[in-house]
Amino acid sequence: MMNEFIKFSSPEIGDDEIAGVVDVLRSGWLTSGARSAAFERDFAEFLGGSVEAIAVNSATAGLHLALEAVGVGAGDEVITTTHTFTATAEVIRYLGANPVFLDIDPSTLCIDISKIESAITPKTKAIIVVHFAGISANISAVAEIAKRYDIKIVEDAAHALPSSIDGHLVGTLNSDATVFSFYANKTITTGEGGMLVTRSQEIANRARLMRLHGIDRDAFGRFQAKIPSWFYQVMAPGYKYNLTDMAAAIGIAQLKKAWRFQAARERIAKEYNQKLNRFGITIPPQPLQGDVHSWHLYVIQLPAEMKEYRDNFINKMHDYGVGCSVHYIPLHLQPYWKSFCDLRKEMFPVSQMVYETSVSLPIYSSMSDEQINRVIQAVELSLP
Repeated sequence: MMNEFIKFSSPEIGDDEIAGVVDVLRSGWLTSGARSAAFERDFAEFLGGSVEAIAVNSATAGLHLALEAVGVGAGDEVITTTHTFTATAEVIRYLGANPVFLDIDPSTLCIDISKIESAITPKTKAIIVVHFAGISANISAVAEIAKRYDIKIVEDAAHALPSSIDGHLVGTLNSDATVFSFYANKTITTGEGGMLVTRSQEIANRARLMRLHGIDRDAFGRFQAKIPSWFYQVMAPGYKYNLTDMAAAIGIAQLKKAWRFQAARERIAKEYNQKLNRFGITIPPQPLQGDVHSWHLYVIQLPAEMKEYRDNFINKMHDYGVGCSVHYIPLHLQPYWKSFCDLRKEMFPVSQMVYETSVSLPIYSSMSDEQINRVIQAVELSLP
């Protein structure tokens, strides 16, 4: 089976993306400018729902800007899940606020909504809801709680383009802001990059200001003007979070293919679902009828009694020429969060069990039928 190593992920980059970058290089303007603005317009149009889109250099930057824009500050609390990448929580600490971690729902692997209300205190300012692996969390249910307690909702949609729930795309749901990632393994990529979307003009204006040093005019407007236009004002101590035109050019081309990429991932997921079910493993949570799953990740779970074997399983998969990963090492096991928040694994039994038994299999749009079948065969051969 070792004819060719099947990587865990691989971006699909074509001539359109290459041509777009070459055009930017030849334009004489490389940083944020016309292409970044065009990418924002295209993205807002893709989602619909009268949202505004603010391009940033990473989803981490977008989450930071979103929390800052909704008013999170020192001493506040922000509820989120332990079962996520550290970026979801670290942005809370950037602002001097404190994360409050909750366990996940076994039916979705997203935050356990039933635990949110009991975690709210007078210090609670916001909730960050993670759409895990590309399945949509129930934002409507979260919004009912948030409204009662006057707290903000920020969606970590790093995995969730394009995903939907109840006929509405993630990014147009009932939250204050949503942040997408365009990292190299996402459904669409700009290499590094992200997008903050919101219906709130106030949040959009604040994010745009803070995205680039808190300056009231961007460099493109100052340096490309046909009349003297050097003057600017610093309105706040902002950040350096803008997206370059080179990255935006890739994003413009990728966005046009987003539904094709999603369909390809969904086809792979359906093949995995059908073939892997018979091996006694748990396949990922499935979307409800009519919902769209981006299938950013395909996470299987080995039987609980095999949790001690999980690492051996991954090693065997590698020996059979298949790259795998684990999503995630929960934050309650990470030294900083464990110590800072006084976390113990007993506090998060679902996340802990999912971590101990889960394996993420390759799933990306350019996978061939032969590669898909090899992954399935490797799974069968790697089981004890």
